[in-house]
Amino acid sequence: MTEDGKLIRVGVDIGGTFTDVALEVGEEALYSIKVLTDYSFPEAAIVKGVKQVCDTAGIQLGNIDTIIHGTTLATNALIERKGAKTAFITTKGFRDVIEMRTESRFEQYDLNITLPAPLVPRNERFVLDERIGADGKILKPLDFAEVDLLCDQIISAGYESVAIGFIHSYLNGAHEKHVRDCLLAKKPELSVSISSEVSPQMREFQRFNTVCANAFVKPLMASYLNRLVGRLRSEGTNCPVFMIHSGGGIISIDSAIKFPVRLLESGPAGGAIFAAHVATRYGLDRVVSYDMGGTTAKICLIEGQVPKTSKSFEVARTYRFKKGSGMPISIPVIEMVEIGAGGGSIASVDSMRQIRIGPHSAGSEPGPACYGRGGEKPTVTDADVLLGRLDPDSFAGGAIKLSRDASEGAMAQEITSKLNIDDVTAAYGISEVVDENMSNAARMHAVENGKELADFTMIAFGGAAPLHAARLCEKLGIDQLIIPPGAGVGSAIGFLRAPFGFESVRSAYSRLSRFDARRINEVIGELADEATSFVRSGAPEAVPDLECTAYMRYVGQGWEVPVTIEVRSYSNADEGHFRRAFDESYQRFFGRIIDGLDVEIVSWSLRASSRVVPPESVDGTPKTAPAKVSGVRQMFDAQEGKFQQAVIVARADMKPGDWVSGPAIITERETSTIVTASREVIMQADGCLLLRATGADGERQ
Repeated sequence: MTEDGKLIRVGVDIGGTFTDVALEVGEEALYSIKVLTDYSFPEAAIVKGVKQVCDTAGIQLGNIDTIIHGTTLATNALIERKGAKTAFITTKGFRDVIEMRTESRFEQYDLNITLPAPLVPRNERFVLDERIGADGKILKPLDFAEVDLLCDQIISAGYESVAIGFIHSYLNGAHEKHVRDCLLAKKPELSVSISSEVSPQMREFQRFNTVCANAFVKPLMASYLNRLVGRLRSEGTNCPVFMIHSGGGIISIDSAIKFPVRLLESGPAGGAIFAAHVATRYGLDRVVSYDMGGTTAKICLIEGQVPKTSKSFEVARTYRFKKGSGMPISIPVIEMVEIGAGGGSIASVDSMRQIRIGPHSAGSEPGPACYGRGGEKPTVTDADVLLGRLDPDSFAGGAIKLSRDASEGAMAQEITSKLNIDDVTAAYGISEVVDENMSNAARMHAVENGKELADFTMIAFGGAAPLHAARLCEKLGIDQLIIPPGAGVGSAIGFLRAPFGFESVRSAYSRLSRFDARRINEVIGELADEATSFVRSGAPEAVPDLECTAYMRYVGQGWEVPVTIEVRSYSNADEGHFRRAFDESYQRFFGRIIDGLDVEIVSWSLRASSRVVPPESVDGTPKTAPAKVSGVRQMFDAQEGKFQQAVIVARADMKPGDWVSGPAIITERETSTIVTASREVIMQADGCLLLRATGADGERQ
């Protein structure tokens, strides 16, 4: 805290290439920095970045009040299969559920389809002869001697972590808890995860897979988070450290260690919160957030200033953009869809002499060829250098000097020599392939949700997004694009805008024709108590807001629609209230309701979140004066297909109302914003850059 009582908060986001740090002093000053991610010791990059940003702000580490952290380390561990040696214990007869999956084919006619290998191989999956019924009653009790023998076997085999998932344990977790207690009694330091706590939801494949994923990454994340807290303490910080989870809320370190699977989308979730915050300031109801970093690019649909959410998502897809080809994880999550590669994604030529981008990334070690750290493969960043979008002498504020010669050498070795083209054509090809891949994936996601992206405003952030966002808008027909201040570290800033929050989920089946108000009140009460306890573990004085959702369907249907339910006490006379709420949601999704069918509630979720102060609204700022030009550079315009002279404008020199027509490059420390020839940019009152389409005569379309 400063001497005048202003809170000092720090957001830290570890990405595949850069670790982003944002420091906020009160509500007035924001400082940020990007440092290369350290794969061996990720906490080292955090400490380095926090020190640098504190030096920039003139603040001592001991004055920091809060650190909020998000990371994709758990996701990377699942993708690379670099987790703990894990055993899985399940009900006899269900050993192969995580390998059989749902038996659906995500690519119907591919004879050589490759299904993701199960996280735990068959020889490390064990069974117990027990059974819980679909009503939660014990049909076959545990044999304690069998349990004791299996626990001894697992411990003697040297497993680091154990996942336990029994059939119907989401209704009754007694058997799972008994086996866990037996294992911990024999080996207290063993890491154990049970599905009735990690993901108490029906559909055994998704639930089993989720508890296996939690167990797989739990020792790794516990070790990392404990090291991080210890290292920060040794450097002089004495503030609490919190984590952002995939649902967009803040939880304590202890909660994160218990449920690390909740952290899989923690970094990107911060970006969606950041975009929603900007959308709220401008009163925008239809927004697509676009986050492109060093490794991946993601989008999220934000309607009514609220990011789209889901109760499950996929990680480690074997077919990059194919739904169903990945590892399903049943946790509450802000729904973000991977739409493309990142700045560090490697370009190559396939057997059909076509340019391909990714899925492999140069990361931070060795990084793109232009970094001069040993990388020999051409990347999207190398293409941006050759196309004049990046200044080799001022990248990352001059902290990293880029080598154009190294980019040309890598391009010649991997692309130009194989296709018999020049460097610029190769870079143009790489840029267009990655941009077209992203626009196609964005269109597909929009169509799946019944949306037309041309009606949306794009908010772009991440180190690479401002370089590609204008071209993406050209391809998608989007008129307005906003680049917020601090866009290069957008996710880290988003952490500072997030509430303390936790979403509890549970399957609890009931039919409206047999409406049981007592049972419904019991479920809502238990979920509220659980979610509130997680919130208060980080914010003891919080009085959280509660939002409840019932997942409902017509009897006989396979999937549910979310229905918002008030958190209050219900009576048996409220059956009609639930049916009307379901009818409204079903009509909104499908345009009609079905008469004469009974309705069932399959599962519930309840989110508790601390209150956050809404941002002050701002009005659009019209253009008033030409921006101050600091130089010119030749830059390739993809839509025009040629180099053009682009003016260079320092973002820090722009005042509200300052404007410039493209082609232009708006420079800042963490990124550069490319204004294509079809756009103009206007500085807004809150520091955002508004890019909008213009006609052939320079007037706005």
